[in-house]
Amino acid sequence: MLKVFLVEDESVVRQALRDNIPWQQYGYRFVGEAGDGEMALPMIRKTVPDVLITDIKMPFMDGLALSHIVRAEFPDMKIVIISGYDDFEYARQAISEGVDEYLLKPITRSSLQKALADLREKQKNYLKKFESEMQEYEQYALRSFFEKVFEGKLSAQELYEEAGRQGLEINASGYNLILLGVQDDLCREDILRYFLRFPECIVFRWNMNTYGVLLMGEQKLLRGRTDTHMDYIERACRATADREWYVAAGEPVERFSQLSACYRQVNHRYACRYLAPEQHVLTGELAEKYGTAGGGESFGGMDANKVDPEIIRGFLANGQRTEIDEFVGSYMDSLGGVVASRLFRDYLLLNIQFTAQAYIESIGCQQKEFLEAVGAERIQEMVTDPGTMETYIRTMLAEALRLRDEKQQSQGKKVLQTALDYIDRNYTRPGLSLNEVAQAIGVSPNYFSGMFSQEMEMTFVEYVTNRRMEQAKRFLKDGVLPASQIAAAVGYRDAHYFSFVFKKTVGVSPREWRAKNQSQ
Repeated sequence: MLKVFLVEDESVVRQALRDNIPWQQYGYRFVGEAGDGEMALPMIRKTVPDVLITDIKMPFMDGLALSHIVRAEFPDMKIVIISGYDDFEYARQAISEGVDEYLLKPITRSSLQKALADLREKQKNYLKKFESEMQEYEQYALRSFFEKVFEGKLSAQELYEEAGRQGLEINASGYNLILLGVQDDLCREDILRYFLRFPECIVFRWNMNTYGVLLMGEQKLLRGRTDTHMDYIERACRATADREWYVAAGEPVERFSQLSACYRQVNHRYACRYLAPEQHVLTGELAEKYGTAGGGESFGGMDANKVDPEIIRGFLANGQRTEIDEFVGSYMDSLGGVVASRLFRDYLLLNIQFTAQAYIESIGCQQKEFLEAVGAERIQEMVTDPGTMETYIRTMLAEALRLRDEKQQSQGKKVLQTALDYIDRNYTRPGLSLNEVAQAIGVSPNYFSGMFSQEMEMTFVEYVTNRRMEQAKRFLKDGVLPASQIAAAVGYRDAHYFSFVFKKTVGVSPREWRAKNQSQ
């Protein structure tokens, strides 16, 4: 509940407001009263109410003087002025002191109720806005958590302890996982909003192009719920997505600690998007299909048409190094019978090598570095044994992805530095947004969001908020500007919201921080 303090020199009016207003019903707790500002001030400093209701005209210290002092010391405190004087000058002065509500006597129960309700709504809006801004940071933390889960290196106790630190409720009798990649921004956002309607679903960003959804529930019902969610994704994408989209789901498991196995399974299915780009829903049946032989009669019974350079090129363009094992396994299974023909193995290795060389050159890297790193002069040795051949394919793909990532990282650092320079020039301007920065540097908001958090190890909102708070601390330490002016100086139109964010991120109010650090 919000705390409220009342200052009114007319004792009859004060008692009537104190005793006849159902404060708790309105979400407030009455913490004190006084007959004038001078008496009220020390009590306010002690109780630190959320809302101050004060008359304007009082002896010793009137309401405007009290509001001025309170606004300087407690910038996040809400102030409601009440007055029997219907005078524009009083209203103008009250507004200049930053009061939140101005009510005329006689105060009715309904008018005060509305004022109190409006103040509570403002507080809720601050919280919603802050939570919205912090949502991106929470997604970054979720990804780090699920990386640990899928690695399978933590004990069950460690997994649950880490989940507790993340504030995640993961107690269920069954779990499953969906991996989803949708390039169309509007369709992707629609799907993510759909999953947010289900408290038993946890959505997290897995990499630049893929989101994950953890499904929880009763083991016997989870398969059906998974199918329902997959059907929705397919309908949404077929109806609205005008770009590539892929989705895969695993089979339900009973224990949270078994999610690493579930991830390997769904990741194997998800890797089929490179082998069958025309298929969007990547099922277990599809993965099994690519484990069977088939086709033509060239190269000792092997179908050379299955060695499609576009499959390799697609993986090199969009794959992750963590997907190499799954991709190679699925790709080799799709060819079938590779061990039967030395001639076919020669053809396969050369095809992959030439495709990788061409891709490396297309992104501006030197083929020489790639060939030296993979030991291309020894390629004939690699076809003698099928196991050695697969290891060599993995080596070639890993080296190609390393060069790609280094190139992208180099380019990304230039883009990132441009973004940081733009942010540092504009973070004190209200309304600075991720979309604005992305547009200013010429990239999509989705790409910029993922790239920024990956490179900076913090989100865009977290970075901007930190910059603003550090600047605010410098102003507070100087002790010259009041909190309301500091708020405007660091990019907040609303001084109350600035104080709210400061306390949420720093741990204490601006006034408390200033009192502790001004003399240092």
